[in-house]
Order: sequence, then C-alpha cells, then structure tokens
Amino acid sequence: MGPELALQVYRNRTSAQMEQLSSYSVDSLIRAELPDTKQYGEYELERHYAAPRSLAFKAVRFTGDNFVKSNVILRLLQSEASHVEKDDPSLNALSPANYKFSYKGTTQLEGRVLHVYHVKPRHKRAGLFKGRIYLDAFTGSMVRAEGRLVKSPSIFLKQVEFSQDYADVDSFTLPIHLHSDARARIVGRIVVDVFNSDYHVSPEPNEAQTSSSL
Repeated sequence: MGPELALQVYRNRTSAQMEQLSSYSVDSLIRAELPDTKQYGEYELERHYAAPRSLAFKAVRFTGDNFVKSNVILRLLQSEASHVEKDDPSLNALSPANYKFSYKGTTQLEGRVLHVYHVKPRHKRAGLFKGRIYLDAFTGSMVRAEGRLVKSPSIFLKQVEFSQDYADVDSFTLPIHLHSDARARIVGRIVVDVFNSDYHVSPEPNEAQTSSSL
C-alpha cells in the first residue's frame, strides 16, 4: 500500500486497539547500566495491564547493584504506571493533532518493506518525540519508532534518545524491545534495554486492577 494509506491504516489500527484491547500480561526483562560508574542491574518481572488505566508489576528476579534497582529501574516502572493511570493517551498519540509527518521513502528490515516517516511534534510536551517511525508497507503496522524526546520525563534526566521495536500479537501491535540512552544530572549516562516476550492478550472485557506492586 502507498505511504498515505499505510499511515491511515496505522491510525485506524491504533484507534481500534485502544477500544478492543482489554488486558494483557507479558514477561519483561529490564537491563540498566550506568557506564560512568560501571553499575549494572537486571530485573525480571511480570507486567499486567487492564484497560483503561491499570498497569501492575510482579517482581521475579533481580541481580546487580541495588542503587540501579532503586534509582533507575523502579523509577522507570513507577513512571510508566503513572503514565498509564493519569495521562490522556490522545495527548501522546501519533496523530496530525500532535505531529507533522514527512515521508522519507522505503527501507527494508529483516526482509520487510517499510515506509519511513519523519515526525516532528507540534508541541513541546512530555511524551512527544522528534524522529522517525517505520510502518509495514503491506499491513500498516508499526515496526519501529526512534528519536529524541522533546521534553524530559523527569527533572533528573536530559537528552533522552530511544528506539522501540514492535510486533503484531494476534490483532494488536505491542512493544517488544525498547532501547534508551539518557543523561542524568547526578550519575551521568543511563542506558536501558527493556525486552518483552510471551504476551497473553485479551480482547474481552476484564475487571481493571487498581493497584501496582513493585
């Protein structure tokens, strides 16, 4: 499909997913590194989402430096849960209201033909980024997003750059790998990788959970 159609299909899929995805569970592995201080942590957990505003975590295993666990990984999880519970998804959506789109042609990734778009936010608001998105040229599914956040999610962070890969799970598109590289005011550079696997999704109504335990 052409680039304009692929973009429209992506938006339609995103809207349908917001309405139809009732809940999911997924196994997550978070690896965080502070290169300047040579500290490292690895956290395995189960993540449980219930529409519309509940994200809970269950710890499985942690290895590494407790400073990394407390000041990097747990803060990241708390921020994610807060975002789900409090923020309006439409304010961060890849929509014409939030972004200007510029088509940059096609590329290939692992044998898939992808449409490439440069995205520039219309507002300097937390959650928006300047960079590129990659949509499957045949299905319109999001495959990758990458760039730099235009506003830091925390007073402790600056210059947050990221790339996030997605995969289709049943009829939904969900993140499978996030890589971020940021600068913190106290500890220097922070490198985080989040790997998600073994999704179990439900399109059926599900009673929302109301608490998250770390």
